Amino acid sequence: MDQFSFLNAAHTSYFADLYDQYLKYPDSVEPSWRAFFQGFDLGLEERGDIEATQANTSNSKSASQAPDAVLKEFQVIRLIDGYRARGHLFTKTNPVRERRKYVPTLDISNFGLSEQDLDLKFNAGNIIGIGEASLRDIITHLERIYCEAIGVEYMYVRKPEEIQWIQDKLNINDNHPEFSNDQKKHILKKLNEAVSFESFLHRKYVGQKRFSLEGNESLIPALDALIENAAEQGVEDFVMGMAHRGRLSTLTNIFGKSAKDIFSEFDGKDYEQEVFDGDVKYHLGWTACRKTDSGKEINLNIAPNPSHLETVGAVVEGITRAKQDRHHKDDFSKVLPIVVHGDAAIAGQGIVYEIVQMSQLDGYKTNGTIHIVVNNQIGFTTNYLDGRSSTYCTDVAKVTLSPVLHVNADDAEAVVHAMLFALDFRMRFKRDVFIDLLGYRKYGHNEGDEPRFTQPKLYKAISKHKNPLEIYAEKLKSQGVIDDSYVTKLEQDYKNKLEENLEDSRKEDKTEITAIMKDEWEGFNYAQEDEMMTPVDTTYDLEKLTEIAEVITELPKDKKFLRKIAKLIEARKTMYFEDNKLDWAMGELLAYGTLLKEGYDVRMTGQDVERGTFSHRHAVVKVEESEEEILLLNNLKGDQGDFYIYNSLLSEYAVVGFDYGYAMASPKTLTIWEAQFGDFSNGAQIMLDQYISAAEDKWKLQNGLVMLLPHGYEGQGAEHSSARMERYLQLCAKDNMYVADCTTPANLYHLFRRQMKTDFRKPLIVFTPKSLLRHPKVVSTKEEIANGAFQMTIDDVEADAKKVKTLVFCTGKFFYDLTAERDDNKRDDIAFVRVEQLFPLPVEEMRNAMKKYSNAKDVVWAQEEPRNMGAYSHILMHLDEAKSFRVCSRRPYGAPAAGSSVRFKKRHAKVIEDVFTRPE
Repeated sequence: MDQFSFLNAAHTSYFADLYDQYLKYPDSVEPSWRAFFQGFDLGLEERGDIEATQANTSNSKSASQAPDAVLKEFQVIRLIDGYRARGHLFTKTNPVRERRKYVPTLDISNFGLSEQDLDLKFNAGNIIGIGEASLRDIITHLERIYCEAIGVEYMYVRKPEEIQWIQDKLNINDNHPEFSNDQKKHILKKLNEAVSFESFLHRKYVGQKRFSLEGNESLIPALDALIENAAEQGVEDFVMGMAHRGRLSTLTNIFGKSAKDIFSEFDGKDYEQEVFDGDVKYHLGWTACRKTDSGKEINLNIAPNPSHLETVGAVVEGITRAKQDRHHKDDFSKVLPIVVHGDAAIAGQGIVYEIVQMSQLDGYKTNGTIHIVVNNQIGFTTNYLDGRSSTYCTDVAKVTLSPVLHVNADDAEAVVHAMLFALDFRMRFKRDVFIDLLGYRKYGHNEGDEPRFTQPKLYKAISKHKNPLEIYAEKLKSQGVIDDSYVTKLEQDYKNKLEENLEDSRKEDKTEITAIMKDEWEGFNYAQEDEMMTPVDTTYDLEKLTEIAEVITELPKDKKFLRKIAKLIEARKTMYFEDNKLDWAMGELLAYGTLLKEGYDVRMTGQDVERGTFSHRHAVVKVEESEEEILLLNNLKGDQGDFYIYNSLLSEYAVVGFDYGYAMASPKTLTIWEAQFGDFSNGAQIMLDQYISAAEDKWKLQNGLVMLLPHGYEGQGAEHSSARMERYLQLCAKDNMYVADCTTPANLYHLFRRQMKTDFRKPLIVFTPKSLLRHPKVVSTKEEIANGAFQMTIDDVEADAKKVKTLVFCTGKFFYDLTAERDDNKRDDIAFVRVEQLFPLPVEEMRNAMKKYSNAKDVVWAQEEPRNMGAYSHILMHLDEAKSFRVCSRRPYGAPAAGSSVRFKKRHAKVIEDVFTRPE
């Protein structure tokens, strides 16, 4: 016993605090104490008082020889730690199902304690904020904090400050809300709106899909409280994304969309706008300005979403970051992103992981997102046990060590309390936080399904279950806050209002869809194809261009750079100021510089974009010793916009979604995503199909996102040759996007400038080169850059029209392969016209070329891609004359290119040979 006599000399509360600190952050405890506690833990484990693990005899002495009072204190602290770490597994959070059983339980016997200890006093009570207390009171306190309507996961968080903040917060009122009577009545009012709105639609539009919120109606008072309190904490913009479940109720009861408009959409009326296809009502976005109860104004945006449920999360983060960069650079927290998930979707869709991994990265952080899961414990017809392997649908939160609150959706006050907890955490720590709102789905997936086919037992329970309004009203009546007449009047007043809206909506023949974020898009117009084809002035004063060139060709003299970087920048100075032969990188960087000088911002992201995948861009250069980053484009003289460029995480789907959202909220920013190789963009195919190609038709959303896709057949195999241009061209229709395949630095320069100088925005897909980045013939003069314009086709300046017997239309890098062959064979009877813009296809310019080369009876479409790929089918669709063209291409293949370099060269040479072999 002498070995531990020092334990009798100090108060047990000191040991309790120290041991609690050791359990949370072992390395923070002084080494000798840490050794003691480690031995104590091993001793307890060997005795079997806690889950058995092997331990040696010498270590067990710490437990067996410690004073009994100290030993008991440590055991109580172990119990407290057990509740903190595992209490969420034993909560009352499931309103309609019995929870799965987890072992070991939190029974005191598992911690070396017994019923004889229940009335003993322990200093460990100080740790949870109740002072010295009996074990019975400590357990009661722990049960109230961790095992009632709110279960909290947070013990995996590694920052002591965050853990302490969470624990202090939980100790307030035992993690229970304490609302005034007026606040309770307000929660009841919003709960009534949620319940009554859904029941009204259910009666008036029998069998129509609406994806009701029933079973999770407490989301509405929680969102309402979030907005009110966020405004008080300085939030000015609220950006939300959610799938269809509960969306209509959210639009009406939170965002203030008129129920009249929603009823018009239910009635299936046509749209006021002619050139507009629209979308189902539960996919539409909305923007509103709301005045809070305290008189503060907060701007509300809910992004439109497709049925690809989690896609909108990335878009929301991009919209948020654009608003932060543009309006709140000094305090990102003024814009609050909220993403509402479904339980099956958040667990099953990989984009969620990608978005979570982005959350702390410089190019994508938004100072924390509040994630809310409307958890109805079923995905379409699939039970949760078949929908995930993880314990919780929210386990992705642990990737970034974000706290999770699991809440019983039937307890409206607990749900509001959890939401305010989440808001406070986000505002304090600028990190993500998750709320798992555990409820149920009252009807089938879309109100037309029969859920009892697959979940008969669950839906038998649901049919007998009271809704959250009934449950909460009864609670308030029992507290004397309201009486029966109060609820009746509340329900009747809201229903009368809905009836008036329904009557008004049926007086109108058509419905109008309102575009979101109107303020951001003031001064922009919608454009049809003829306006897209109208020439745009993209010239820029040569003297001012030279000033930009001076800045981007001069490294700071007081810093040391890698010799290769210094030589590269020096070469750029030579090409501009001496040779007047500007390469691809110079054309690109000068385009950014001129736009920055005109007040636009430029944002570029993608894998390795800072230097460029093919090491051509070097928009960011690093000081050799310190790795300090230098962005020469941010050092232009005088006023300028901001140049943002970030290497992305290895993601396409979420990153394209993010940058699409960014472009949606910032039309005065040239927003660019570059693929590492062009076909890698197929990882973002959902963004292309649901947003980029279709959003203007579906949701009246303009967007100027630029996608740079390296493309060209150079023997690098199937995955590094083709950007799959056929897929983009198949998506093209009417006036939905631009697609280009430029062959000169000047044309790229003017293409980028045209993208920003119009008074409308369209997505722009650019097939960019690889080998041409340093090709000696792929150069432009500064005069072509300053004084030129974007050319949709480029004529053959070397051809004599009178001699030409074969006219070849081609695009991209293949032009240089073909002209090299012509030069080698000294052929003057063949002309090559480059189609630089593939959509909208410059049909008239192509026809003019055919008129110019009227002696050419042999007209060819030549492409390096297989015939079932590339642009051939697109040309056939949009140019009638193409049906009579001779086609030179690889034959149809399943893979874009051969892996064998020998086979590649053979096939490539054969296509070139075919071009020059004119049929007799």
